[in-house]
Amino acid sequence: MAATLAGSAPVTLDDVERARHSRLHHYGEDDHYDQVSAFIKSIRGSDPDAGLYWLARMLEAGEDARFIARRLVILASEDIGEADPLALVVADAAARAVEFVGLPEAQLNLAQAVVHLASAPKSNRVTVALGRAQRDVREGPRGTVPAHLRDAHYRSAGSIGHGEGYVYPHDQPGAWADQQYRPDGLQDHRYYEPSDRGHEAVVAERLARWRADGRPGDDPEPADDPSPAE
Repeated sequence: MAATLAGSAPVTLDDVERARHSRLHHYGEDDHYDQVSAFIKSIRGSDPDAGLYWLARMLEAGEDARFIARRLVILASEDIGEADPLALVVADAAARAVEFVGLPEAQLNLAQAVVHLASAPKSNRVTVALGRAQRDVREGPRGTVPAHLRDAHYRSAGSIGHGEGYVYPHDQPGAWADQQYRPDGLQDHRYYEPSDRGHEAVVAERLARWRADGRPGDDPEPADDPSPAE
C-alpha cells in the first residue's frame, strides 16, 4: 500500500506510516470485507451512485487500489460478460491505470470503471456456462479428442488419421462448418445460453439461427445491435 500511496515517486518513511495507519484508522478487517461486499453488490445491482460511494469510502480508508481494480476486472466477466463486451476492456484499463498513473489520479479511472460497470446491462451467463463445462469435465465422460480435430502438423500425423475430415471454417459460407468439436457423448450438452440483455441479445439471436438452420446466415445490420448501455 505504501507504494500505491507514493505513486511514481520513491517510497518514503511517510508513505509507510500512512499505509500502516490509514486503514486501521478508518476500519478493521471485518469492515474491509463488508465494504468490499457492498461495493460489488452495488455495481452488480446497477446502482452507480452506491458504487461510487463505497469506492470513495474504501479509498478514504486507504484500501489498496490494486485490490479494488482486481475486483472490478472479475466483476466485468462474472456479472456482465457478453451483455457488454466492453466491460472487461474498461475494467482492465482501470487496473492498468492504477499501475501506470497511481493514486490519487487513478481514482478517476476507477470511478469511470465503476460507473460503466454499474450502468451496463447484466448477465451471469458466462459464469453459468463455465460452471456447466467444468461439471462435465469433472463428472462426465472424458472422451478423447475427435480425430479430425487432432494436431496434423507433424510428419506422421496423417498416417494415423489425425486431422482427417477436418473442415476449415474460413472456406465455408459464413466461416462456419457443421462438425463435431467435442468428444463423443458431450456434443449435445449446452453450456452457454445467452440472455436477452444488451449485446448478448444479438449473440442469442445468432446462435439460435445457427443451431436451427445448421449454417450461419447474415448477421443483423449494426443498427439492430442494442447499445451496451441499454
